[in-house]
Amino acid sequence: MRAWNAPGVPVLTVPGPPVVLHDTATGGRVESTPDGPARLYVCGITPYDATHIGHANTYIAFDLLNRAWRSAGHEVRYVQNVTDVDDPLLERAERVGVDWVELAERETELFRKDMEALRVLPPAAYVGAVESIPLVIELIQRLEAAGAVYRVEDDLYFSVSADPAFGEESGYDRDTMLQLFGERGGDPDRAGKKDPLDCVVWRGERPGEPAWDSPFGPGRPGWHIECAAIALQELGGGFDVQGGGTDLIFPHHEMCAGHVQVATGERFAQAYAHAGMVAYDGQKMSKSLGNLVFVSALRNSDIDPVAIRLTLLRHHYRTDWEWTDDQLWQAVDDVASWRRALALGAGAPAAPVVTEILAALADDLDAPRAVAAVDAWVSATLGTDGLADTSDPEAAATLLPVLDAALGLGL
Repeated sequence: MRAWNAPGVPVLTVPGPPVVLHDTATGGRVESTPDGPARLYVCGITPYDATHIGHANTYIAFDLLNRAWRSAGHEVRYVQNVTDVDDPLLERAERVGVDWVELAERETELFRKDMEALRVLPPAAYVGAVESIPLVIELIQRLEAAGAVYRVEDDLYFSVSADPAFGEESGYDRDTMLQLFGERGGDPDRAGKKDPLDCVVWRGERPGEPAWDSPFGPGRPGWHIECAAIALQELGGGFDVQGGGTDLIFPHHEMCAGHVQVATGERFAQAYAHAGMVAYDGQKMSKSLGNLVFVSALRNSDIDPVAIRLTLLRHHYRTDWEWTDDQLWQAVDDVASWRRALALGAGAPAAPVVTEILAALADDLDAPRAVAAVDAWVSATLGTDGLADTSDPEAAATLLPVLDAALGLGL
């Protein structure tokens, strides 16, 4: 599957520090020092509706990681999937009377345009669930050989008990797992399962649903096995970081890890990083609630994408927060002030600001700290009377590349 077009990224002359991340699995901080290219997998969209701000928050968070690694001198292999066949997509296609393939292609293309506008670096491999079905079949066969798969009617299930490390990624107790499994697409009450937490890896054909031939009978992949198979194929075992929103900690990332760890005997990922949830009107932004702010709608209203990205950067990626229009309008004003200061050419000393930006992003992607350093430089440069402090004649030329390369702000 085609990804989106890459923005130009300046090559920085000042290297960034090693990247330190909060690891969900341990609850502590880990220094990410990749051996060879840094390997990152971020779970992609199910394309049944447009990109909302919650999506953008997650993808910009891991775009910062991509950029921080590059600033520290690492090559990066970034992989993302598209769940272009799944229950929510099929249900919406039926509800609106559109072919599910057409709906998936349309919304995936809109997502590409939104990511381009927000200057998110594209993945090296952008892989759809449909095109990954041969990979899924191969992984299920490996799980079968390990004795970790069993049949319930026409469906195949993965036995979570086959993974001795099951539960280590999330750290949740069993009651919490059962609750979240039921809320997030699982079927804990299905009769015939060995364990209520066992998840489907191959869904047998249902009337009116798409299906593909397999050694297990016609059907389609389960959700978790899709990402597990793509990550294993494209990155191998033990890759550096598995990323996504906090709503994917369980069951999705736990199950992905279990599939690969049972099939290979290797750890799935070295670290797990998760972006917080964005609320709107007092509740988590979600398609089921309908309280969405769409990136495309903002763009079509002539909102500068730089202001959208800056609004998101003012919140640490791991925090939960609430989107308000006031924050966006403030960002629009801030972008104007930043451009006015940079247009002067000269300004307050820029070298310390560059150092602070790179240090902040290497420190668990602390974008608010980096943005605060730029705010302080803008205030010092413009001054209270709007006159520039010309102590650094090359200030703008020094800052512009790092604002672009490290923060993704093309000013």
